[in-house]
Amino acid sequence: MVEVRRQPAFGRTRRVHMVGIGGIGMSSIAEVLLSRGYVVSGSDLQPGETTEHLETLGATIYRGHDAGHVGDVDVVVHSSAVDAGINPETLEARRRHIPIIKRADMLGELMRTKYGVAIAGTHGKTTTTTMAGMVVGHGGFDPTIIVGGKVAVFGSNAVAGEGDVIVIEADEYDRAFLRLTPSIAVITSIDVEHLDIYTDLDDIKNAFVQFANSTPFFGAVILCIDDENVQSVVERIDRRIVTYGFSPGATVRAANIESVGLRTTFDVHVEGAFAVHVELKAPGRHNLLNALAAFTVGLELDIPVSRIAEALQAFEGVQRRFDILSTAADIVVVDDYAHHPAEVAATLRTASDAWPDRRIVAAFQPHLYSRTRDMREEFGRAFQDADVMFVTDIYGARETPIAGVSGRQLVDIATGLGHADISYVESVVALPEVLISRLRPGDAVILMGAGDIWRQSRVLVEALASRVQTTTNTT
Repeated sequence: MVEVRRQPAFGRTRRVHMVGIGGIGMSSIAEVLLSRGYVVSGSDLQPGETTEHLETLGATIYRGHDAGHVGDVDVVVHSSAVDAGINPETLEARRRHIPIIKRADMLGELMRTKYGVAIAGTHGKTTTTTMAGMVVGHGGFDPTIIVGGKVAVFGSNAVAGEGDVIVIEADEYDRAFLRLTPSIAVITSIDVEHLDIYTDLDDIKNAFVQFANSTPFFGAVILCIDDENVQSVVERIDRRIVTYGFSPGATVRAANIESVGLRTTFDVHVEGAFAVHVELKAPGRHNLLNALAAFTVGLELDIPVSRIAEALQAFEGVQRRFDILSTAADIVVVDDYAHHPAEVAATLRTASDAWPDRRIVAAFQPHLYSRTRDMREEFGRAFQDADVMFVTDIYGARETPIAGVSGRQLVDIATGLGHADISYVESVVALPEVLISRLRPGDAVILMGAGDIWRQSRVLVEALASRVQTTTNTT
């Protein structure tokens, strides 16, 4: 009998160079490629813990960007943060006629080789992808999982499974998710965001419709029917739709919801009938919706509801998503990635609900000048659930400053809307000292933003630990 030969997934491509390899999205792809036997090299301006982890897996890492870093490679992959028109490594690749692709293109190629589940939405992508990945794993599929955050139970932001299913976080920035070809497409929410890429909300909706309709005839589109903007595009989707939410008409619905502290319990009803009881170690309405999305993915893959419930119960959270760092000195310190007004409001509301007896002290570092300018009124309203609020300078990331746009604008708007205790802290590095001066036992302090405010949350934790040690030594 003749043995059937199989062509490798990427043909003769074996050596991959990644520009910006230390980013959360790039590093997860690198880990999966390494696990599949590809030779991976990469460069980053600030190598750190993530790149060190990749080195232990076999990657070659370079500090900074230089044409000399591009060795004998078959393809060069770059992140959205890298300008391929001026980066010395992409320019060198172009000179040598080496293919240059974006991260999203490589993600799309990885998905093309598997049965793909793509989690999209303005909010909740990372947590939902993690939950869905766990559900698929508990279902026995041994999936590959690529997430936009580090997950405690994974020990990384990627899982390189041997099975036929891949679960991917699908980012709408730069219309990247349109390069994916999922069999199951999930849309958690649609909101105004990335107006440096999209013209307006209608443009954003159009992209999500295109994403949904990219699924094959045998696939499914899973929608959060509670989201008004998602509701508004349902009639434009020409694939099989499965809905989830709190609404009575949802295919998969949560009922009998109880929240105690950081835990949520609920019943799941499928097409009107009780299916299973779920215990979730995550607070907030938004996390319950994320769990329902993951539950629905499990149903589409014919995973028993008892196994789905077990997977969700095992969920331990994602780094920087309501991430509790410390309870020293009876002060709860939470680090969170919230950077959109809706996310900030949801995080503060979750904290208030979880700790009704604690004073909520919060600090927010705006991310991007354009987002701060375009959503300043929404940000002003988002801070209302914080008893004490601080806003810092803007983390510009890929943008240059815009005249007249600063964190102080958000403080002025919130004050005008009636917030009684909100202040501007010009430098984010001054934040720990400012917070220490205001914090008292029994408080919960939430540091939010997509920039580098997370570094200050660690400084704050160290300062509080030192305070406890000093108190212990003097008693």
